[in-house]
Amino acid sequence: MRKIVVLTFITLDGIMQAPGGPEEDTSGGFRYGGWTVPYFDEFLGKIMDEQMNKPFDLLLGRKTYEIFASYWPHHTDEWPGINKATKYVASHGDMRFTWDKSVLLQGDVIEAIKKLKAQDGPDLQVYGSGNLVQTLLKHDLVDELWLKIFPITLGSGKRLFAEGTIPAAFKLIDSKVSTSGVIIASYERAGDVKTGSF
Repeated sequence: MRKIVVLTFITLDGIMQAPGGPEEDTSGGFRYGGWTVPYFDEFLGKIMDEQMNKPFDLLLGRKTYEIFASYWPHHTDEWPGINKATKYVASHGDMRFTWDKSVLLQGDVIEAIKKLKAQDGPDLQVYGSGNLVQTLLKHDLVDELWLKIFPITLGSGKRLFAEGTIPAAFKLIDSKVSTSGVIIASYERAGDVKTGSF
């Protein structure tokens, strides 16, 4: 059984849109692309190295796949695991693949992802892919969240936890703070939400 692990950069107010650069995703008039860059230090780089050098396959939405496919095949030395991974892509339409080991999830995407999870193999890491992450959260398919929480608010943009996220409990399994104030927090799914009264 494979886990689905969502790795994402988010702001304090939960925005995950276009962390890597100004032109990455300007949909909705978003104008803060590249908001992670001023905070990305050596410590955070080491954390990313650790997380991305484990064996994994990728589960991506169409837009993130297209961004990655235009970059990573030309940067094979940075994080070689990305190029070695099988890339499973959730898309409503047909796609022409230019990146090695790319597979289109066809038919019912939820059922296809459930079948992937049930297989033997490395965990499935999800980067970016906001719409896909919403679908995974809605259907309770996320096993772990590996968050990098940046000390800024942006007010608007695509959010990690949007409408459709189900009530769910998570357990903190690891946490660190970078020298630039980024909180690195990893959570695993931990049953139902419990309530009480003071």
